[in-house]
Amino acid sequence: MSQKILQINFKFTTATADHLKLVAPLADPIGAVPGLTWKIWMLNDQNHEAGGVYLFRDEASVNAYLSSDIVLGMKKEPTVKDISAKVFDVVEEMTKKTRGPIKEAITA
Repeated sequence: MSQKILQINFKFTTATADHLKLVAPLADPIGAVPGLTWKIWMLNDQNHEAGGVYLFRDEASVNAYLSSDIVLGMKKEPTVKDISAKVFDVVEEMTKKTRGPIKEAITA
């Protein structure tokens, strides 16, 4: 089983404060997603862009998340557009050398 990185990016059409109010209730459900090790929330206020970088335990977990009600709901949200989702393998040896936060995921 190889750990997977998921990168999701999108644009939002509301004020940043309104966007954050919209997504804040998702933090706990996302945190409870099976196979998710961590998520970093990203925001570019000036360009109205947001997204996340996620570390998943394996491919099955990331695929289940991409098919989940959370992601499907985001795709239906009228204030969210231009959604991009990309899945990557983790290059563990080099990531460890550059202090990437994967050690916890491997030992957990």
